[in-house]
Amino acid sequence: MKKKSLALVLAAGMAVTTFGGTGSAFADSKNVLSTKKYNETVQSPEFISGDLTGATGKKAESVVFDYLNAAKGDYKLGEKSAQDSFKVKQVKKDAVTDSTVVRMQQVYEGVPVWGSTQVAHVSKDGSLKVLSGTVAPDLDKKEKLKNKNKIEGAKAIEIAQQDLGVTPKYEVEPKADLYVYQNGEETTYAYVVNLNFLDPSPGNYYYFIEADSGKVLNKYNKLDHVANEDKSPVKQDAPKQEAKPAVKPVTGTNAVGTGKGVLGDTKSLNTTLSSSSYYLQDNTRGATIFTYDAKNRTTLPGTLWVDADNIFNAAYDAAAVDAHYYAGKTYDYYKATFNRNSINDAGAPLKSTVHYGSKYNNAFWNGSQMVYGDGDGVTFTSLSGGIDVIGHELTHAVTEYSSDLIYQNESGALNEAISDVFGTLVEYYDNRNPDWEIGEDIYTPGKAGDALRSMSDPTKYGDPDHYSKRYTGTSDNGGVHTNSGIINKQAYLLANGGTHSGVTVTGIGKDKLGAIYYRANTQYFTQSTTFSQARAGAVQAAADLYGATSAEVAAVKQSFSAVGVN
Repeated sequence: MKKKSLALVLAAGMAVTTFGGTGSAFADSKNVLSTKKYNETVQSPEFISGDLTGATGKKAESVVFDYLNAAKGDYKLGEKSAQDSFKVKQVKKDAVTDSTVVRMQQVYEGVPVWGSTQVAHVSKDGSLKVLSGTVAPDLDKKEKLKNKNKIEGAKAIEIAQQDLGVTPKYEVEPKADLYVYQNGEETTYAYVVNLNFLDPSPGNYYYFIEADSGKVLNKYNKLDHVANEDKSPVKQDAPKQEAKPAVKPVTGTNAVGTGKGVLGDTKSLNTTLSSSSYYLQDNTRGATIFTYDAKNRTTLPGTLWVDADNIFNAAYDAAAVDAHYYAGKTYDYYKATFNRNSINDAGAPLKSTVHYGSKYNNAFWNGSQMVYGDGDGVTFTSLSGGIDVIGHELTHAVTEYSSDLIYQNESGALNEAISDVFGTLVEYYDNRNPDWEIGEDIYTPGKAGDALRSMSDPTKYGDPDHYSKRYTGTSDNGGVHTNSGIINKQAYLLANGGTHSGVTVTGIGKDKLGAIYYRANTQYFTQSTTFSQARAGAVQAAADLYGATSAEVAAVKQSFSAVGVN
């Protein structure tokens, strides 16, 4: 198969208030499991839960800081107080456990530490129940953090641009932010430079430039494509930039049209009637859904799709019909299942652009919208024709607004797998020939039985199905689209059951799979969550939802053990 040159890189790119259908029947402290998970690299906790403190009656932030000050030795904070070592980023109520969730960012001398975020759960009586997230250790002992000499951020941007080797057309002006960065066993100050562009080929690169020397320490492309072509930008001058049009919603009345999708099926479409024309603008949900036409160019977002009679049956319409309809179905799944209002849970609009480029064999989430190519008709058909692809891509956006898993190494593979899980669950929600394959509707059109990924059998397309078989190299951001197969297999077993690697798993069904992973991703995972930490978070999520001694908790443990994640 063509899988390795076209690995499913389903892209990055919709946090819990209430759980539809799950309730909070088990929301009491006896369902907080006693867990101590240590990060072997830094030899400090990455996930601990239980009765970590007694009832204090204090505010949640104070409870967390008091605990961390008492546990400074375990977390290797040195002489710094918890108040000096962490910045509270978000405080939210969790309706499932009636607790307060505190998300934090580790800092050193006021500078954030890359990838070091934490999440704590404090019960209503002021007792700490869960603390998740790895803390960078012994920062006061790091020699390079004593160096006050730093290049300017503008110089770091220049270095990154030189390394990129192209003159791109930026979607967002480059910026450089100073972080404490752990580079292997060395910790130093580094500028994190973001280069986000469409031409000469789409990219959303993150560069890590050492602040004293200007050395490139690390780089990766966060722009997630449906198909991983493993190509760097080709050195060439950027095409003449077209002025970005100001795009505004149309005003009018709601209407309902029909259209034929990529596979020829008829769909109902929510549109807007304005000045005798019908636009693919859906105002009927908590988030407005827009679908644009790039007209085979590379300027975003393009032109808001318009039609004269509200019947979208032309062949050229098909990509827009599916993009519009499937974005709505993805919104509906998250709203109906988790009461989530769009990707940010605050009604963010969902924007899609189709007919991007000429025979473009890819689709991606660029950080603010979805973009779909038409495919070349051989490797891909119009990429908006796969609902699992759209559900996957928009789930990357959900992850960005919740755990914000870093798109590299194990956290990146977990990010990919979560999107595969929910892309599949959205496909089942729509209920049009659903399965546990990914991208089967848009990959190699006319060839039956072919797909980009298989959750039931990742090895079918060359991906590992056990931790012992994981990829340990540096390609593909450390194997994010390869090692996702391990978690994909775990998720499939959790939903459907089966025996794998000598471990028998009792399936709990796809709905409970979704509930557990949604809760884990929004309530327990952090930016640098490892597979081991993911197991702990998923187990606790199951305990929250179904009880500490439930069959669901046992099944989560079985499923992770079956793929070698302990």
